[in-house]
Amino acid sequence: MEYKEKIKNFLEKKSDLRKIIVIYGPTASWKTWMSIEIAKIVDSEIISTDSRQIFKGLDIWTGKITEEEKERIVHHMIDIINPDREYSVWEFKEESEKIIWEIYSKWKIPILCWWTGLYIDSLIYNFNIPRIPADEKLRASLEKEAEENWNEFVYNKLKDIDPEYAKELHPNNIRYIIRAIEVKMLTWKSKRDFREEKTLKYDTLFLTPYMGEREYLYNRINKRVQMMFDDGLVWEVEELLKTYTKDNFWMKTIWYKEVINYLNWDWKVYDWSEKLELWEKEKQWIKLNLDETIELVKKNNRNYAKKQLTWFRKYEE
Repeated sequence: MEYKEKIKNFLEKKSDLRKIIVIYGPTASWKTWMSIEIAKIVDSEIISTDSRQIFKGLDIWTGKITEEEKERIVHHMIDIINPDREYSVWEFKEESEKIIWEIYSKWKIPILCWWTGLYIDSLIYNFNIPRIPADEKLRASLEKEAEENWNEFVYNKLKDIDPEYAKELHPNNIRYIIRAIEVKMLTWKSKRDFREEKTLKYDTLFLTPYMGEREYLYNRINKRVQMMFDDGLVWEVEELLKTYTKDNFWMKTIWYKEVINYLNWDWKVYDWSEKLELWEKEKQWIKLNLDETIELVKKNNRNYAKKQLTWFRKYEE
């Protein structure tokens, strides 16, 4: 069924719940285009559910929508904080729910768009996020282990103590992995235990522009990554590193960490001999030229899209 017909049926359907529209899909799947088209049809506003677009300055890498692309549609939860601090799912949920009710007060249907599945879930499901204070000592220890032994090492720790929740996370999603370990060790409960039965809070219409053609998606990802580098991704990372020189979390995320490696930015504390030994041991730290870096980013994007597709399958069901 064509998406315009789905919207028409959704608007005509009677429900005791308030309505909300969710646009989901993997990276490079035309979500931005679809969100603008739908916002025009229903005359509403868009809430970004992207865990990186909330940060100022992370523009090219996140594919952040431009003012021209917005076509005067109101967008929320974009460019709200500087990238020198972390932003929890609980903080996102609290702020976004205020915006949802502000949109309802205008007699409009909120539109959620972009691709952080955990952010989407926190809003549409009955989902209790534990307000457990951070254990900074434990967190610092886990972050150090991730730096020295790679994300997979810490991810395997989570698999050992909370295997079911670990299935929901990508090994590179190190912030959520560390938080899950933290919650488990502080409460002896899985983050899954803090959820209510997963029922939708709203009458929800799920829409995706992605039609399941994997080869087409991968070609889109490859072209998009190349465009990001052509638009100045390396320059963007260089500028960020001039301002945010401490060990910020975004430095360890896929796409940025590959470019930082290309720039040979020493954001670890190693002397030259230690660094050389590490590069010889772990091929990820071998100095790559720009073309090799671009190919690595494309590959990691494609792998991440696979994980996204697994997460979003539940929306299709």
